[in-house]
Amino acid sequence: MTKPPLTLYLAAPRGFCAGVDRAIKIVEMAIQKWGAPVYVRHEIVHNKFVVDALRDQGAVFVEELDECPDDRPVIFSAHGVPKAVPAAAAKREMIYVDATCPLVSKVHIEAQRHADNGLQMIMIGHAGHPETIGTMGQLPEGDVLLVETVDDVAHVTVRDPARLAFVTQTTLSVDDTADIVAALHARFPAIIGPHKEDICYATTNRQEAVKAMAPKCDAMLVVGAPNSSNSRRLVEVGARAGCAYSQLVQRAADIDWRALDGITSMGITAGASAPEVLINEVIDAFRDRYDVTVEMVETAIENVEFKVPRVLREAV
Repeated sequence: MTKPPLTLYLAAPRGFCAGVDRAIKIVEMAIQKWGAPVYVRHEIVHNKFVVDALRDQGAVFVEELDECPDDRPVIFSAHGVPKAVPAAAAKREMIYVDATCPLVSKVHIEAQRHADNGLQMIMIGHAGHPETIGTMGQLPEGDVLLVETVDDVAHVTVRDPARLAFVTQTTLSVDDTADIVAALHARFPAIIGPHKEDICYATTNRQEAVKAMAPKCDAMLVVGAPNSSNSRRLVEVGARAGCAYSQLVQRAADIDWRALDGITSMGITAGASAPEVLINEVIDAFRDRYDVTVEMVETAIENVEFKVPRVLREAV
């Protein structure tokens, strides 16, 4: 039986970013340096496949520091942690390595600098997301006000409208965030924003590639985890950019083939914490069912690299 033809558009850039790559290396190098087990507070990145692979190597994933013994190294996830966490680790004299993405750390430094200058902070982010918790936790409780939507801006209560600054989560929708920032500037004309946008290069680049790809596609799949903010934003961006069927899948086994019946063009991308092996798995699943022609939709070339902490580059 002849397979139906399918043009498969592959977004570039897609998948791993420099911060995720660095965080995974940190766990692997820590296991090499100190042996197993090495404890990791929270999922190092939001991807089950990656977490399971590191667990097989000897990583133990916990939610809180008090689940870790004093005598084993602990790593803080790429999303960042409140200041109280490394302070507690230092008090217990633990070996700890901070795998916070340097672009998230930049936001932490920004927030602290504005607070030191007497400005009240507003954060644009998702309540309960580890990155939001980590950034808000750089300052004393209650010092950072969280807004998630344009509507939230209208109802936020500030100390002094003339002394405000804002930061954002790094993995938000570029377009949604622009609307919220515009609302902040409209209500608080004196508010100070970041020197350079807080939304990271990888989030922006992946969203731009999806915007270029989506109008060409009958359907689009984003390879990523349900708890991955940047992956979920890609699904939303695809739908808004004109792709009628835009869905998140963790693995090829999650594809709803009945929903794809009759398609002739398909877009595939992946969130910043999804490894290329999972993307290839999805492509192979389409090759099994269709006569696939792959076309790349490339909107940027990434060559960013972040060094791992010095403690891991030194010999035992």
